[in-house]
Amino acid sequence: MDSSVLKIDNGRVFDIVRHRWVALTPEEWVRQNVINMLHYKCLYPLELMQVEAAITLNGLTKRCDIVVYDRAVRPWMIVECKKESVPINQKVVDQACRYNLVLQVPYLLLTNGRQQLCLEVDAGAGTLRRVPLPDYGTVKE
Repeated sequence: MDSSVLKIDNGRVFDIVRHRWVALTPEEWVRQNVINMLHYKCLYPLELMQVEAAITLNGLTKRCDIVVYDRAVRPWMIVECKKESVPINQKVVDQACRYNLVLQVPYLLLTNGRQQLCLEVDAGAGTLRRVPLPDYGTVKE
């Protein structure tokens, strides 16, 4: 990932979605790079992204790293970020799928900054299919 567009100062990074400085942890480095990639490369609007989106799952509050919304402001993609040393494996897929029980999005993006896995969800069939990361221009209303 290209972190050249990140604003970093004194152990903090500026989050362009939340409009504030946050601690630069290994997971936050991945999250901020994903936000920049989604916005600058794939043209996802910043105003249709939510960072650390709270959901309630089985009575517990959980936080999705990033939720991307469609033009009608419906959840469209869950992005789950892990620090670089955490592999993108079945455990991470399962976590995103649990979050998707609540949000019911058509896409899951899982990344640790080195590995990236984009999955298309077919809720009717109960299946996941690996796909290239869609540009935001493909979002349907």
